[in-house]
Amino acid sequence: MARSFHRKRSLEPNSELNVTALIDLGFALLIIFMISTPLIEKEQVMEVDLPVSGQSSEKAQPKSVDITVLKDGYRVDGNLMGEPELERELAGFATMSKAPVISIRGDAETPYQRIMNLMDLLKEYELGKIHFVTKEKE
Repeated sequence: MARSFHRKRSLEPNSELNVTALIDLGFALLIIFMISTPLIEKEQVMEVDLPVSGQSSEKAQPKSVDITVLKDGYRVDGNLMGEPELERELAGFATMSKAPVISIRGDAETPYQRIMNLMDLLKEYELGKIHFVTKEKE
């Protein structure tokens, strides 16, 4: 009588997932990041001895400018000026690489036309970052 030593194969699918290759990949990436991170930090902290110049080519640009509209004129960052001086000041802001935010404060007694004149000047010089300052009702 002949014996068969083969196992009978079951027809059920193998439901186990082989993740060995994924774990190897994860460890390889971890080692790469551990080696490259200190190199990136050294690159950002590299000190350079910059040359010194006699004059600064750029003056400090303001991030915001306060314009108060009064009955008799305008106050730009506390300096009282008329409409021609205000126009020259706004022309200077328009030439900056990054235009400042204009905060407009209107006195309650100021005629609305003066505020509209300021808005027209801001539109003419393409100064679109505008903030109206108000106070809350009491």
